[in-house]
Amino acid sequence: MPSNTILPALLDKYSDEILTEWLDYQLASAGSARGKMKEGELRDQSREFIRLLRDAAQKQSDDVMMSDWAQVRELLSSISRSRALQGFSASETATFVFSLKQPLFARLRRDLEKNPRQLADEYWTTTMLLDKLGLYTAEVYTESRDSIIKRQQEEMLELSTPVVQLWKGILALPLIGTLDSARTQVVMESLLRGIVSSGSSIAIIDITGVPTVDTLVAQHLMKTVAAARLMGADCIISGIRPQIAQTIVHLGVNLSDVVTRATLADAFIIALERTGANIDRNGHRT
Repeated sequence: MPSNTILPALLDKYSDEILTEWLDYQLASAGSARGKMKEGELRDQSREFIRLLRDAAQKQSDDVMMSDWAQVRELLSSISRSRALQGFSASETATFVFSLKQPLFARLRRDLEKNPRQLADEYWTTTMLLDKLGLYTAEVYTESRDSIIKRQQEEMLELSTPVVQLWKGILALPLIGTLDSARTQVVMESLLRGIVSSGSSIAIIDITGVPTVDTLVAQHLMKTVAAARLMGADCIISGIRPQIAQTIVHLGVNLSDVVTRATLADAFIIALERTGANIDRNGHRT
């Protein structure tokens, strides 16, 4: 940043005017996002940004990634993360910085109208600085949003793989949707945690809700079965529909050492028999 820039002095001289006008611009451009922001909080954030911007600009460094700008970056990072959580868009978040140009340019014109060359230089300096800070804000927002989406996806995976205790010593793991590598890991961890916490010796993996079974899905199932056995539990795979049975045969997948059944009910009867409970086909204990 040029050593002769008047930006710090401008921010100090017109801080109240700039803050008021800047808030008006932000609220006017908020649109549907206006209901998400508290005006008092926005005022505090804007006032703090003006103060930190003034202090950093006085150090005459235009590299916003340098230590001189650390406090400015921290504030913008905090604002970006909170707005990502509140559901703001990237453009709405970056507008926090970009909308400051209008009140700043108005004061620059007022003070430098008789010196067009310096006015042009100040326009350029201020534009470049706020553009860098605005882009930084958008980048932090994007990273925060990606992190939120990833966490939500992980939570959805956990919710979509519930481990249910059907009977003492018997767990069921109903699967719905595609079984890929990431989800297999979640399935395996959920099942193993359930086996340990309940002390179950039998786990029923129901694939009725799995639309297709290919070689990769079959491999994932076998890994889950192997992991459960290492924890001392046998697995029964239920939900083997005719088309899935044909696919498994065509793929040459060997499930000979795994008990399979067409329905969860049939698998449950087998599991009960293995635990020593005698159940007739009507569901009555004998």
